[in-house]
Amino acid sequence: QVRLVESGGGLVQAGGSLRLSCAAPRMIYSVFSLKTINWYRQAPGKERELVARIDPDGTTNYADSVKGRFIISRENSSKKAYLRMNDLKPEDTAVYYCNVVPDWGQGAQVTVSS
Repeated sequence: QVRLVESGGGLVQAGGSLRLSCAAPRMIYSVFSLKTINWYRQAPGKERELVARIDPDGTTNYADSVKGRFIISRENSSKKAYLRMNDLKPEDTAVYYCNVVPDWGQGAQVTVSS
């Protein structure tokens, strides 16, 4: 059963913006609201890396490479999470994954052209 569904990837020029969404339609609200939500990414030939995290109390953490450009948020009432990506750079090109332990989304391709 698919428990996390991602959307919002695509092709964008450098300097542009995208918003990724992660929905957890099969997850019970009370479980979702108490979970930390992570966004990871994996570029070709590289290991998967943690990009951003948001705790149940709303505390956020970002990788240094995206700090000041990406914003993670959550909407517990709809069991969704978002990753707003601004000022995108070619090095942001990767497949982005939503993670709510132990579940993973299917991945969303983000391609940034120079």
